[in-house]
Amino acid sequence: MSLPQVVSRQEWLDARKALLTREKELTRARDALNVDRRRLPMVHVEKEYVFDGPDGKATLLDLFGGRRQLMVVHFMFNPEWTDGCPSCSASAEERSPGLYQHLATRETTLVHVSRAPLHKIEDYKRRKAWTFPWYSSHGSDFNYDYGVTMDDSVAPVEYNYKTLDEHRKAGTDYYFSGEQPSEQPGLSCFLRDGDTVFHTYSQYGRGGEQVGGSYYYLDLTALGRQEDWEEPKGRADVPRGASPDFAE
Repeated sequence: MSLPQVVSRQEWLDARKALLTREKELTRARDALNVDRRRLPMVHVEKEYVFDGPDGKATLLDLFGGRRQLMVVHFMFNPEWTDGCPSCSASAEERSPGLYQHLATRETTLVHVSRAPLHKIEDYKRRKAWTFPWYSSHGSDFNYDYGVTMDDSVAPVEYNYKTLDEHRKAGTDYYFSGEQPSEQPGLSCFLRDGDTVFHTYSQYGRGGEQVGGSYYYLDLTALGRQEDWEEPKGRADVPRGASPDFAE
């Protein structure tokens, strides 16, 4: 691996300022995308999903824990496996207790859901010394309905909003390699209005790589960051909760 070129301080400063311009463009583009994401319509979740958790049976509404929003990490864990997906495990390791606490202060609950039966989840969780909420969707349609379990004997397979034929044309049909049923990663967001639950957003594939700290997670939700700050003059399109960098 080659190292960066060695230059004078002034040459470095010129290059850094040029890069900063591009970074600001990306920041503003991301903020604008977050605005459009919050404007997405939502779908009433009418099906009654039941999960297995450490405290017994739980509905999708129960997973909110009384908060306004729910984020579900679709953790790849096939019922036939002994261990969870290594990549999903690596991501789970990076979610600190502080992240869950920060999301909770914004009325948002983050949980993991896998298709493996609860006893396998609990065993793997114990071996990993994890304490975050993790539920089993074993025996329900949840993973199929939210596009993370591929099984054409249950429903026509698609992933990241593309059919198998569309993935073949795009050269991304590796998502469908291997035997079915197969598991894929994803993250889904839900909003609660009283006892009524709405699906607001789901992302798949490399979309998970865009998630960092709590603000990045909140940017995926319908309510956003939920912070009040003075709206920049002339930018009525910027809702409260967007990054202050929008003002630059």
